[in-house]
Amino acid sequence: MSGTGLAGDARLLASGADVRLAVGCYRLRFVSDAPVHFSDFPGSAWRGALGHSLARLACTSGARGCPPCKQPQACAYGYLFETAPPPGAAKMRKYNQVPHPFTLRLEQITERACTLRAHVFGRANGFLPLFVAALRQAGQSGNGIAGNRLALESISQESAPGSGDWQRIDDPSGTLLPLAPLSPVPPPGPKGVEIRLLTPLRVKSDGRPAGKATLDFGAFFSVLLRRISMLTYFHGDVALETDFKSLVAAARSVRAEAGLQWREQVRYSARQKSEMKMGGVVGTLRVQGQDLSPFWPFLWLGQWTHAGSAASMGNGAYELASLRD
Repeated sequence: MSGTGLAGDARLLASGADVRLAVGCYRLRFVSDAPVHFSDFPGSAWRGALGHSLARLACTSGARGCPPCKQPQACAYGYLFETAPPPGAAKMRKYNQVPHPFTLRLEQITERACTLRAHVFGRANGFLPLFVAALRQAGQSGNGIAGNRLALESISQESAPGSGDWQRIDDPSGTLLPLAPLSPVPPPGPKGVEIRLLTPLRVKSDGRPAGKATLDFGAFFSVLLRRISMLTYFHGDVALETDFKSLVAAARSVRAEAGLQWREQVRYSARQKSEMKMGGVVGTLRVQGQDLSPFWPFLWLGQWTHAGSAASMGNGAYELASLRD
């Protein structure tokens, strides 16, 4: 047995855990005849536009909402956007919705073009044609997306998550030829790592939103582990099985040097007819000289799943950087 005490137990549990989730990584490039402008929280506009467009394209039941529908799991809108626990689910049975099987993040904006990064998880990749069609339609209908009239120019997919090998998967006729989604394969873990929070991370610590002075590695890893567990259970082929309590307890003992700040975001909720504050922390958490092996598979996969709340809108995106001794 390697290691002793709680950390050693967590290491053994993590090494035996099957941390897998197929991820389709897509880049959708849109062009416009006019200058492109977005707010500081563009993911909210993209997600809202996707939902409205999916409802028009996919729903054929005529029901007023998904709860009366008898087959929400078979519908692209029901599965992707009104993602409810399926009948007989052992987790989140008291919740109306479970984590959406995708994330959207605006990756690049130029004067008359933008690139949307979409990560689609597990079985949700089966709905890719409707997912793409909904985004295409959203960009061209009404006021477009956040007032931008956008035409979908091309779609690329990364052959394997993290490989950097992007291949175009649409042809001039609009036919999609997607590659099989794969689970990210973590490289050997470094001796030190910097977690770079790229978009606001919203988590609760001791019942309150964690700010720049209260977010630590334990709080970050706890919400990440929960999200990965739920995504694998509801959308993956292999549900994550491990001793969650021991892993979270071990994560709380990890010391991280924090360089964080609060970034506020505001989105308008059409359902609540009001603005909502959706801010969170950005910056870095640096861990050196400590054993990260129990957490490494989860940290690596989380670069695609994001962490915390509003992840489908692009919140909680992060990347990892190796630290030298």
